[in-house]
Amino acid sequence: MKNLLKFLVFVVLVSLGISLLYDYRMKHGGLAEPERAPEKYSLATAPPVDAKQIGTLEEFNRERRNLVAHVVPSVVSVKTSKKIAVRRQYALDPFEYFFGRPRQFRNPNDEATVQNSLGTGVIVTNEGHIITNNHVVDQVDDIEVQLADGRTRKARLVGSDAQVDLAVLKIDDPTVKPLKLGDSDAVQPGDMVLAVGNPFGFEETVTQGIISSKGRPNRVDGFGDFLQTDAAINPGNSGGPLINLQGEVIGINTAIISGSGGSQGIGFAIPSNTVKVAMESLLKRGRIIRGYLGIQAQIDGNGLPAVNADGVVVGDVVPGSPAADAQLQRGDVIRKFNGHDVKSFPELRSLVAQTELNKKIDLEIERNGKPVRVSTELREQPADFQTARAIPRPGQPNPRNPFQPQPSPPANQPEQDEASALGTIRVDELTPQLARQLDLPNAISGVVVTAADSPQLQKGDVIEEVDQQPVRSVAEFNKIVSGLDGDSAHVLSVCRHRVRSFVVLRPR
Repeated sequence: MKNLLKFLVFVVLVSLGISLLYDYRMKHGGLAEPERAPEKYSLATAPPVDAKQIGTLEEFNRERRNLVAHVVPSVVSVKTSKKIAVRRQYALDPFEYFFGRPRQFRNPNDEATVQNSLGTGVIVTNEGHIITNNHVVDQVDDIEVQLADGRTRKARLVGSDAQVDLAVLKIDDPTVKPLKLGDSDAVQPGDMVLAVGNPFGFEETVTQGIISSKGRPNRVDGFGDFLQTDAAINPGNSGGPLINLQGEVIGINTAIISGSGGSQGIGFAIPSNTVKVAMESLLKRGRIIRGYLGIQAQIDGNGLPAVNADGVVVGDVVPGSPAADAQLQRGDVIRKFNGHDVKSFPELRSLVAQTELNKKIDLEIERNGKPVRVSTELREQPADFQTARAIPRPGQPNPRNPFQPQPSPPANQPEQDEASALGTIRVDELTPQLARQLDLPNAISGVVVTAADSPQLQKGDVIEEVDQQPVRSVAEFNKIVSGLDGDSAHVLSVCRHRVRSFVVLRPR
């Protein structure tokens, strides 16, 4: 007991000594860090390059700032929402067990979820009309736009067209500042451009690039009709403007080629002249009125439009069409359309689309080696006219769409034909060999379309999802499609080469 008492006294004395020592050192600065001499430093006082030597660059920088400042207030963020029906499993309900039907007082919100999406638009009229992509606002329940100053406005859908992938919105705001639609025909490769948009939700993002290419005559997949740019375009940029140095809209950004889903320097914009014609048609008539000439291009041995250095070779003439009125003949070579040189069928098709209907147009053609000049008037394209068809040479098949690559299905793989709520769609299994042939992204899964009665689907498209349900085989596709409602619209996630998009198939 005495030893324990001595030990406790020892501990108390040691603790007291340590406490007194700590207080002493704190009072006399014993625990503070020792003072040290300050480091000497000096900052650079002049830039490495004299401003007088880069006066032109400085002026360009100021002009670019001025350009951006005048453009950004006219670009809006498009925010949409849509209710998506979902199937949920519930615990056993005695009312459903005995009466065989769901309880009527169940909360309807339990059966749906809201899907939000982002895009971009540009104000183009003093009345508040906004141009964006059709795929940004297609089949949504609510559209809201956010202006550059942060204000939000409800938007009304005036009209849209899936084929051109354009939509016109309207907001009520007298303070809007529209941008002018420029002349995309005057745009040339190498021209500097700016892309403005809402990529990944980052509003008012501005990127710079050039026009990489324009009107490739040998493209057969529709991209030859677009303006190609290396300005960074990412998800959320869809519907945003491509701007020239005068602040004019020369294109509407609509697609990218990417293996990762992000910008890899290959973006595409709908030319402003096409946008203007489509917008005016939507505003005046509520739909796009498409003109047509009524020729079918001759194709070569590879199933592609015949190439002629002097123009477009006529494969055949549709009876009763404007081309028939002009007495065009098979074998004629169209060299000029209304004063514009014609070098490819896509170029001719684009010129026809931009021409006002029911007005005289002149065609300069070559017939049997001799120049001939004829005139006609474009009329509205009939509903059953296929603008992309062509006449094959004798002994060759007539493909459904010869302006798209026509991959052959792999051997020993039977095609599946599914007539259902999606219409008649033929699909096949996606093999690694076929994926390489179609130049698809890595690790893609789905089924390959081999034929379809919908103009929105093309041979070689890969259907990855149907109404957000993944498709990994023909059997899964058939199972999903068999349970679809034929009276509702359905959304397909489709990959075409390296471009992913959504296709909406409506009830017939």
